[in-house]
Amino acid sequence: MNSNVKRFLVGFSLLILVWSCSFTTDKNPEYLFKASMLVKENHTWYKAFIHFGKLIEERSGGRMELEVYPSEQLAKELEAIRLIRSEVIDMTISAGSLTNFAEILIFSDMPFLLKDTIAMHKLINSDIGKRIEKEMIKKIGVRPLGYFQRGERHLTSNRPIKHPDDLQELIIRVPNVPSYVVAWKALGAKPTPMAFSEVFSSLQQGTIEAQENPFAMIKNAGFSEVQKYLNLTGHLITWGYPIVGEKQFQKLPDDLKAIFLQAAKEMQIYEHKLFLNNESKVQKQLQEEGMIFVEVDKNIFMENGEKAIYESLSPQMQEIYKTIKKITQ
Repeated sequence: MNSNVKRFLVGFSLLILVWSCSFTTDKNPEYLFKASMLVKENHTWYKAFIHFGKLIEERSGGRMELEVYPSEQLAKELEAIRLIRSEVIDMTISAGSLTNFAEILIFSDMPFLLKDTIAMHKLINSDIGKRIEKEMIKKIGVRPLGYFQRGERHLTSNRPIKHPDDLQELIIRVPNVPSYVVAWKALGAKPTPMAFSEVFSSLQQGTIEAQENPFAMIKNAGFSEVQKYLNLTGHLITWGYPIVGEKQFQKLPDDLKAIFLQAAKEMQIYEHKLFLNNESKVQKQLQEEGMIFVEVDKNIFMENGEKAIYESLSPQMQEIYKTIKKITQ
């Protein structure tokens, strides 16, 4: 069965699900949004979307509702984006995976690009950040509703990794984002793109040997059960965009659009508070669960990976890369 047929069958099945669900409530809203999440219910993203759903339902008098499906129940991340574009579902959170649809999104999820969260905020609020948002709407057909800070990404493994030399031939799961593959290959590892929902079982079975994610995602997915070392590589400072299909958003009348966008602003503030409260807690919890934190020489990792990423970019993206480096210093 080829990929187009598979995609049609998945989309058709979800369309039937959406249709059947419309008969399960006594009072149907005028606008029902369905959100696909890769995280579990205890993650800050899921909680933020639930909060957002309550806001739009209350403020619209029940005219708008949101159903949130965790753990990739509806679709894996890339498929969720495709389903949003085809109006089968409506919302998700994404960033680097959007590179598959618009090249400039590579800068929202690029290893060794940003040195800290101050640099991240500078990029998001710069002209380049605004251009990224515009291209999401025009080229991909999804509207960003703000951004969620994700924290530094770190590498987990079953052997300590202190230096790039320790990475040789290590099979690392990465998201389906080109810059991740380039970076880890340059460092000597074997990066393997894989859906997030498949990572735990693949680590358990030994299909892959390592993975990389922020503290909250490592905790949320239970990786401490199958990984011993948490290597503090801090190789990536990134964020995720809560997104809605542009076609779906434009179907709303102006009064509901205003409610929707205001609720999105409040969702970002709400999620950031949860994120800050959660960040220090999960580090302690991971250590209590037996993970050993390993200090690494971040500068050596950056030196080995940065050049390879730059050289992998198109000439146009290389110019943007240089500009980002200037504005984020």
